[in-house]
Amino acid sequence: MTIWIDPPAWPAHDRLWSHLVSDASLDELHAFAAAQGVPRRGFERDHYDVPEQAFGRLVAAGARPVSSRELVDRLASSGLRRRKVDSMARRAVGRPLLRPPRLQAGDLVAVPATAGVVPPDRLRAGMARLESWGLHVHVADHVLGHATELHHLAASDADRAADFTAAWMDPAVKAVWAARGGYGTQRMLDLLDWRLLAEARPKVLVGFSDVTALHQAVAARLGLVTIHSHVVTSLGRADPASADELRRVVLDPESVVDLFEDRSVETVVPGQADGVLVGGNLALLAAEIGTSSSRAAVGGIVVLEDVAEEPYRVDRLLTQLIRSGWFAGVAAIVLGTFSECGDPAEVDAVLVDRLAPLDVPLVRGFDFGHTASSATVPLGVPATLDATLDSRRCALTLRHPPLACD
Repeated sequence: MTIWIDPPAWPAHDRLWSHLVSDASLDELHAFAAAQGVPRRGFERDHYDVPEQAFGRLVAAGARPVSSRELVDRLASSGLRRRKVDSMARRAVGRPLLRPPRLQAGDLVAVPATAGVVPPDRLRAGMARLESWGLHVHVADHVLGHATELHHLAASDADRAADFTAAWMDPAVKAVWAARGGYGTQRMLDLLDWRLLAEARPKVLVGFSDVTALHQAVAARLGLVTIHSHVVTSLGRADPASADELRRVVLDPESVVDLFEDRSVETVVPGQADGVLVGGNLALLAAEIGTSSSRAAVGGIVVLEDVAEEPYRVDRLLTQLIRSGWFAGVAAIVLGTFSECGDPAEVDAVLVDRLAPLDVPLVRGFDFGHTASSATVPLGVPATLDATLDSRRCALTLRHPPLACD
């Protein structure tokens, strides 16, 4: 291994800085930096930023000085260079997010439990479906357990966070697929080291319901597209068309263009809008308000769904989002299913009463949420909503494939 350092020539915070890199591996770079007392917070994507005062000490410890151009060339030739545009990092609200690579047959999928207790039979059925697509599945250590005192959780917050981190940081893992929803994902979010997670290669995250909290956090902290769709324990029960759409999104993303294809919706407020897809479970979006994980709807096409919320609670959740400013600057709204939420007509009246006055294109009846036939929606992807008066001609068109194809 050779560690390289360029001269301190980059001004920031009233001092000059050097870049410290390796031409062998990031693990060895981290080991060298730690041995020399360089703080981990100084690492960004593929290098450490080190102040000019440390230059002589690092050279004496074995770092070889080269010009900035040679340092970049060596980093690139080693295959370790990570361009900012291709790296996970915060991105402005309303802007398209970074797309992880699509999956391929033979890829490894990790299944952690981020929330509730996982039924073994439903887990096995979902795993069988993933394996039928040619994917390999690894179940995390604490998926089939439960917390010692809080029996509604699959494991302690620390253990669930550790399982998620291990899956995300494993270079062999190409997708992290939530075992189930329920409740508990929020509890582990602040135990995750987001700077560490950002060092991994981008990978696919799949889930829905309680996993909305993780979708929001990954979008806000890592700037990464995620897939709102069946968790593993619901995948085995998904109807064939719904499962096949999800399969195409993750394995053949170029084949998915119009999310309304073969689905009926109804226009409430007509119009056309462009925006980045954002949203998920209504209750989780409202619960995230005021946290560092909340990602607002500005410039977005919002998709909403929920389950087992009475109409007055749906009203309260929407009112909270409206009053907090979460909907400010929204481009359009797509209403999914509100399963087991009481009288459908009453729920519909609440949705229209609260959202139609926002005066943006609004459609309802999209099969998206807690159903076996639910659509798959890639969050963070730019799309166009055509909400025509003739609902048969409505379309929600992705402007590029939901996952990177090259």
